[in-house]
Amino acid sequence: MTAGPPLALTMGEPAGVGPEIIARAWSALKDGDGPAFAVVGDAALMRAQGVPVQTLAAPADATGVFGRAVPVLDTPLPVSAQPGQPNPANAGTVADWIEQAVNLAMAGDVGGVVTAPIAKAPLYAAGFRFPGHTEFIAELTADAPFASTRGPVMMLTAKDLRACLVTIHSPLAEVPELVTGERVMRTARVVHEAMQRDFGIARPRLALAALNPHAGESGALGLEEIEVLIPAAAALRGEGIAITDPLPADTLFHDEARAGYDAVLCLYHDQALIPVKTLDFWGGVNATLGLPVVRTSPDHGTGFDIAGKGVARADSLIAAIRLAGEMAAARAAR
Repeated sequence: MTAGPPLALTMGEPAGVGPEIIARAWSALKDGDGPAFAVVGDAALMRAQGVPVQTLAAPADATGVFGRAVPVLDTPLPVSAQPGQPNPANAGTVADWIEQAVNLAMAGDVGGVVTAPIAKAPLYAAGFRFPGHTEFIAELTADAPFASTRGPVMMLTAKDLRACLVTIHSPLAEVPELVTGERVMRTARVVHEAMQRDFGIARPRLALAALNPHAGESGALGLEEIEVLIPAAAALRGEGIAITDPLPADTLFHDEARAGYDAVLCLYHDQALIPVKTLDFWGGVNATLGLPVVRTSPDHGTGFDIAGKGVARADSLIAAIRLAGEMAAARAAR
């Protein structure tokens, strides 16, 4: 088991697969094969997963408990959760779990936050005003001191690939307008500093994906590379950031190409997600860069269709826990 404070693991949507994959992750990690975590959630719901559970008085107690029981910082749900049937009556508690975990991380009581998947529809029905976890956590940490360029920037990882998004859930038709030099440069700064701070890479090597086929073919297939991306990359190199000019995305993700960079900036959702899920469909991780706290999450949703059926895989959650532990250790070592 890694040293340092435990992680805080939020239970996520209680009617989804979160509780059962947390139980499986604990079973896989409890014998010392990863960082300890404290679940921020409903202790009774964790007990219903068939694992031993111990409620905690403080997060620090999780390390001593972890080898024999799932440690839980208990905040009970107002309404019993039914697998596959999300209830807006529980949405406020789901949001409270996230806020509790982030507050613990900002106080230094936990090394980082891992978030099990949430369902947005019941949260929205209860008045939640954020698009998702990332924006909510960014708001919760907005006033915390942070010496680096502030994100959030979404990074998806699989095996040796770190793919960082310049735009996220934007319609493809809007991407060219959204990919501005300012946005590319801010994303690159966040990623560069995160590679140093959270991954211990002293001189990060960044690759920049092109927007158009063949990187625009000298303007024949689009002008964004010439007008936006090449000038942004040149300005970043002037700041001391090692980044390539825009490279054709169809040659950026094979084994030899990945060996040439530490992280790649992708311009839109599928440009990053397709290679990540091709490399490791079950084990991909979503990490948020540029925040005062470490935050990772499994790269999948709530799985309402399989919740409670005992078939949900915990690979991605386990990888997210491991990555959060590694990032927390890198920050602690600085």
